[in-house]
Amino acid sequence: MALAINVSSSSSSAISSSSFPSSDLKVPQIGSLRLLDRINVSAASLSLSGKRSSVKALNVQSITKESIVASELTEKLDVVEVEDFEELAKRLENASPLEIMDKALEKFGNDIAIAFSGAEDVALIEYAHLTGRPYRVFSLDTGRLNPETYRLFDTVEKHYGIRIEYMFPDAVEVQALVRNKGLFSFYEDGHQECCRIRKVRPLRRALKGLRAWITGQRKDQSPGTRSEIPVVQVDPVFEGLDGGVGSLVKWNPVANVEGNDVWNFLRTMDVPVNTLHAAGYVSIGCEPCTRAVLPGQHEREGRWWWEDAKAKECGLHKGNIKENTNGNATANVNGTSTVADIFNSENVVNLSRQGIENLMKLENRKEAWIVVLYAPWCPFCQAMEASFDELADKLGGNGVKVAKFRADGDQKDFAKKELQLGSFPTILVFPKNSSRPIKYPSEKRDVDSLTSFFNLVR
Repeated sequence: MALAINVSSSSSSAISSSSFPSSDLKVPQIGSLRLLDRINVSAASLSLSGKRSSVKALNVQSITKESIVASELTEKLDVVEVEDFEELAKRLENASPLEIMDKALEKFGNDIAIAFSGAEDVALIEYAHLTGRPYRVFSLDTGRLNPETYRLFDTVEKHYGIRIEYMFPDAVEVQALVRNKGLFSFYEDGHQECCRIRKVRPLRRALKGLRAWITGQRKDQSPGTRSEIPVVQVDPVFEGLDGGVGSLVKWNPVANVEGNDVWNFLRTMDVPVNTLHAAGYVSIGCEPCTRAVLPGQHEREGRWWWEDAKAKECGLHKGNIKENTNGNATANVNGTSTVADIFNSENVVNLSRQGIENLMKLENRKEAWIVVLYAPWCPFCQAMEASFDELADKLGGNGVKVAKFRADGDQKDFAKKELQLGSFPTILVFPKNSSRPIKYPSEKRDVDSLTSFFNLVR
């Protein structure tokens, strides 16, 4: 066996050992080499059985311009830009529905879909069609929709040349609900359970396959729950394709559009609409839970009319109902809120528990009273503060008393039992010649609506 070591110096001179028998092989001592010049070991080769095997240093990579560029490119690809949707909502606040729809479809492509209920939200499909971009539409078939709604689905598919992606409730869950509670249990114990099975859970399944969805929510649809919705937001309730909080974006292109303007658009574009609208239906849901509204009534009064205003979300937009950690607000030891009081007009009488009990006992009052049962932490109460104070200033001194009674905390059970409290705010009218108060049934709490109702029953 022969060992050959090639050593090259900076002067290009080569030092080669002579060949010698393997039996005479000795390990040379480092001190025996006298190198007068600076040397570089370029390579070492070991010959075994006539074969050459290259020996390379480990963890050494040749650095080239190309590898540096590739590394920089990889680093850039790993950076994921996080969209600030609050800032985007501000930028789009004054944009048209068409602009908002175009931005949504451009940004999310095939990972976004329009939620279509079979009502005036057909405007969303028309806006998507006008962008010229591809779009998807899905709908929740609860099994309890009106025949007119099913016919509209078919008409819309043919009009736009699309296929609506229908989502259905779990048959086993529906069967268990109906067998245990009957077909109309929601009239007795509220609509939430039925909606959860027939609408919320199918929606959750649909959204798990998306990164964004588009709704027809408008601020004027429900003053109690939708007055602050932005045109785009991170969905506060549901999860999207990637899972986890913040994985789904919710677009509301017509949030800032009033209902009359939506209808003007539908008529101008000759868009197919649900024939129930011509029969007085405005907000359309399931057949047992939807009815026509009278002139002057708010559109949401045709939905779940046997329940109070606060409950009038089916769960699809539950994030619109704002509550804090204890379900009410920050509370002190006696269960009442620590936030500042509201309805502070000098013409608003502040009733104590004893005061409202005395008012209830009077059968022949000299004056009619209008009383709001409220909690200062309640966002719906806060939203109507200005209109109620204005009402007090308008009616005060005209043979009418306007008052408030704080009905949260220790007073809540009493108010629920004796004063028809279902949710905050509850507004009662105590007529002059009746001991029985009349509950204001509407969500419209502007001065004109309240005054009109009061004048009819005072």
